[in-house]
Amino acid sequence: MKKPIATFLLGAAVLTACGSTGEPAPAAKDAAKDKDTGSVAWARCTDLVGPDGKPVAPAAGTECGTIQAPLDHADPGGEKIDLALIRMKATGDRLGSLVFNFGGPGASGVDTLAIAGRAFAGLNQRYDLVSFDPRGVERSAGVKCGGQVDKLLSAEAEADGDRAAKEFAEACQQDSGKILPHVGTVDAAKDLDLIRAAVGDKQLNYLGFSYGTHLGAVYATHFPKNVGRFVLDGAFDPTVTFEERAVIQATGFDQAFDAFAKDCVAQSCELGADPATVEKTVETLLDKLKTEPLKVGDRELTYSLAQLAVITPLYAKATWPMLEQAAAAALKGNGTALLALADSYTGRKADGTYSTVMTSLQAINCVDNAERPTAAETAKTNAKIKKIFPILSVEGSGESCGHWPVPGNDEAKRIDATGSAPIVVVGTKGDPATPYRWAPALTEQLKTGVLVTYEGEGHGAYLSGNGCVMKTVDTYLVEGKVPDDGTTCAA
Repeated sequence: MKKPIATFLLGAAVLTACGSTGEPAPAAKDAAKDKDTGSVAWARCTDLVGPDGKPVAPAAGTECGTIQAPLDHADPGGEKIDLALIRMKATGDRLGSLVFNFGGPGASGVDTLAIAGRAFAGLNQRYDLVSFDPRGVERSAGVKCGGQVDKLLSAEAEADGDRAAKEFAEACQQDSGKILPHVGTVDAAKDLDLIRAAVGDKQLNYLGFSYGTHLGAVYATHFPKNVGRFVLDGAFDPTVTFEERAVIQATGFDQAFDAFAKDCVAQSCELGADPATVEKTVETLLDKLKTEPLKVGDRELTYSLAQLAVITPLYAKATWPMLEQAAAAALKGNGTALLALADSYTGRKADGTYSTVMTSLQAINCVDNAERPTAAETAKTNAKIKKIFPILSVEGSGESCGHWPVPGNDEAKRIDATGSAPIVVVGTKGDPATPYRWAPALTEQLKTGVLVTYEGEGHGAYLSGNGCVMKTVDTYLVEGKVPDDGTTCAA
């Protein structure tokens, strides 16, 4: 849990706009005829919150609603849970709905679309933009764990880490035991089909980022004939093991940090005169925090929180300057900015409470995987990480899935969308969190995938500001023109 390499949070950036042509996706023929025929009782949004936990006023045309889903899809007539939805109504000639998942697992689609919706204004002309809190997240039976997140994040020593992981798992079972067996990606994919029907679409048009690519791929595997225009950006390869995932992501973050350091030095960097010195400076800062945490008001910037703070700006090139400024301030004894970066990663609000992002993430990851690494296996993986990118190494971390109260399974690792419309998979060469190699791997597993490559930096391509990527994706989503497999967009 403490290891950031195990997470797939969406890297924030800005959007702007090479395209390709091809045959329209099957959904294109009927899309223009779609009307708002859904069954959701939409109403004004009343509980939107920003990353700081403060209320957010909904933009014009934004509505919220709920639908019901079976707690257990194997028992459709049994107990139900509410799934929270949000939509921004199309501003022009409506094609239908475009459903988003922004990653995580564990990110709130309701809050994210409310904040980020303006970045998709071009698509909003033709589509109702729709997102949701997946099961186990926030308003949709969100996983709660008795206030244990602080303890887990602050546990440093080996005994503390394992004890904190065990207590965390026990608290999750006590507070959310009913939902824990049912928060997996296969269950969420079945919810997606309920959402498709509820918004009145014959086929699901979908834009998934990071973990959202996994959810989309699982949906396409289970409902290939219901796939409309699908884009998966920042692809995840579900077949990798925990160890493989950790090592690959460590390599990705190492490369991202190196790119950051070179860019920082090119612009007169406060952290060092050359990239090697920049990295050494940050490593030294973190090492000192192991024994001398920085006081920030009534809190402390610890080693593990600083680790999260350092990797957070690496998700997008646009946020690299934040890392330089925050680290430079911490070197002078002010840890405020680094602590704020860590809080943005963990979902900690100004009042000290947390969103469910960290608890939901753990619950979904553990259910989606039958692996239960031992302490010895975790230590072995950490040793490999330390050699690749020491900033990510976590000495003595507890492996929460080893204590998890419900078993996992590998059903969500099976990907095969044979029979679906073309699915556009976008991979970024400099992506630290979902490294590029996962994009061609997922494309191959889908059988119907079309690979688009962005030769730039950052986690995800569409929100990078690259005009070629945006035009390629928008042309497909709006006009149904499938890009050529192998389309490449320069940085």
